[in-house]
Amino acid sequence: MLSTGQMPRLSKVNLFTLFSLWMELFPSAEQQKKSQVKYNYLGDNENKPGLVVVKNMKIIGLHCSSTDLHAGQIALIKHGSRLKNCDLYFSRKPCSTCLKMIVNAGVNRISYWPADPEISLQNEASNPITTDDAKLDAKAVERLKSNSRARVCVLLQPLVCYMVQFVEETSTKFDFIQKIAKSQPDSNTDFYTACRQERIKEYESLFLISNEEMHKQILMTIGLENLCENPYFSNLRQNMKDLVLVLATVAASVPVFGCFGFYNSEPQRTNETDHQGLPQEIARHCMIQARLLAYRTEDHKTGVGAIIWAEEKSRSCDGTGAMYFVGCGYNAFPVGSEYADFPHMDDKQKDREIRKFRYIIHAEQNALTFRCREIKPDERSMIFVTKCPCDECVPLIKGAGIKQIYAGDVDAGKKKADISYMKFGELEGVNKFTVMEGGVNELMVSQNPMLGIGAHGTKSSNSIIIVGDMLGYT
Repeated sequence: MLSTGQMPRLSKVNLFTLFSLWMELFPSAEQQKKSQVKYNYLGDNENKPGLVVVKNMKIIGLHCSSTDLHAGQIALIKHGSRLKNCDLYFSRKPCSTCLKMIVNAGVNRISYWPADPEISLQNEASNPITTDDAKLDAKAVERLKSNSRARVCVLLQPLVCYMVQFVEETSTKFDFIQKIAKSQPDSNTDFYTACRQERIKEYESLFLISNEEMHKQILMTIGLENLCENPYFSNLRQNMKDLVLVLATVAASVPVFGCFGFYNSEPQRTNETDHQGLPQEIARHCMIQARLLAYRTEDHKTGVGAIIWAEEKSRSCDGTGAMYFVGCGYNAFPVGSEYADFPHMDDKQKDREIRKFRYIIHAEQNALTFRCREIKPDERSMIFVTKCPCDECVPLIKGAGIKQIYAGDVDAGKKKADISYMKFGELEGVNKFTVMEGGVNELMVSQNPMLGIGAHGTKSSNSIIIVGDMLGYT
């Protein structure tokens, strides 16, 4: 067990990278019809690349491809000229169609996951015509890259020591896992271990290329031949494997298990949209995003993540359907302050003047402060928090007009030292969805057809720069 004071943090670069991978897995609430066209430039339609739009190191957009549009095209539609000076993190290297528009918008940097690109290079045996087109597109991407001001690169940072161990330890303690474990008197957390192994196998097949020679061939085709030599190649593959391991471990902490899910414990009025929960797959997906954010915490005792999404009246062009990103945050000290300037005390025996609680900005507060979209009163909005919101945050959430809270309720109704959680249970006007075993009433969860997503494929770029602990592949 890692002792207090030694909690490792996830770097922002790796957080953005993990978010891009996770957005590729944004769930569909309805079955998408496969294209009847034998070939279109969207690729093999087996993947729907994810995209994270970052400005001033803050996330302002989370997107994934739809059946009609690539993530890069969706970003252009959603953000337009506001993409200027932004950093974009793709789960696959964007194709030339996306890249030319993104470069034209004046983005600062484009980072991508160095595996199979948007237009797949792995299907030569089944569709040589598609693979030939992918190779031609790779050449076009390279020419665009070499003639643009934007830095097209791969940014992967090695995880800090004990990060994987820390993520695994904290994941087994998450509310979802603990409640399932308590409901299984004859078992321990073996179900979590099995789920984690299943997620690791699944995500490795999605995001990694098991065959090293094939991986080298793809890297060379997309202009990353400098990474095909050791130690760069072995380091790259290890960094990729570690990040996939972290993602699988966090995802396993919010598993699909029996009837467990996020349900409204209050009587449901099914004619009111705000009382209807999201499909469980969507709720789990967003809670895992919040869990990833928690590993950026500056609180030595408890990491908390929060993310706000909202739902438009009709389905948009985004692969997220009617859902759109509003803001996110984690608990930390005020922006611009020195990390060591504030106390980290959390022992109730210590003098109250030297305790951290009066200085830490809560995850919900940061999510509201740095939101990129306004919260509209006529649209359903929801905040996902890894911990029960405290009495300091509950009035803020309600005052902001958020319609739903998804959270663990482990501290609801309790008072811990300077932090009280009494207001959460008494909150009216905001629907609360907490982890529980669903019954007949709770299982009447909204399966909103507006939340449909599409699918698709990705492309890639070149050399090597060492910047501190960062491996920058440009």
